[in-house]
Amino acid sequence: QVQVVESGGGLVQAGGSLRLSCAATGRTFTTYHMGWFRQAPGKEREFLAAIRWSANSASYADSVKGRYTISRDNAKNTVYLQMNSLKAEDTDVYYCAARLRYTNVISTRSRDYDYWGQGTQVTVSS
Repeated sequence: QVQVVESGGGLVQAGGSLRLSCAATGRTFTTYHMGWFRQAPGKEREFLAAIRWSANSASYADSVKGRYTISRDNAKNTVYLQMNSLKAEDTDVYYCAARLRYTNVISTRSRDYDYWGQGTQVTVSS
């Protein structure tokens, strides 16, 4: 059974920073590409960033490029999302997801991911 667990959400002031962590267990961590998404109530899940299993390639949504950085530590089975220069509109539930490594392609589509965490709330006060 694969488990994906996010942590690190919370309340931060606009302009501040926050780092989310996500641990994936159940299979060898390098079996997965990893991604971060967010979702507001009544809206579709939005892609933020994804990283290849080998950590040598990453992809970002335009809305967070230059502010967010995704990274992974395969020895710790953990992926991170460093979020800087946060804005009130970044307030959302943030989800971590794992995609089995059938190819080396990083996907930005939520439907391509196989396992999801329960989400962690990020609130940015203006």
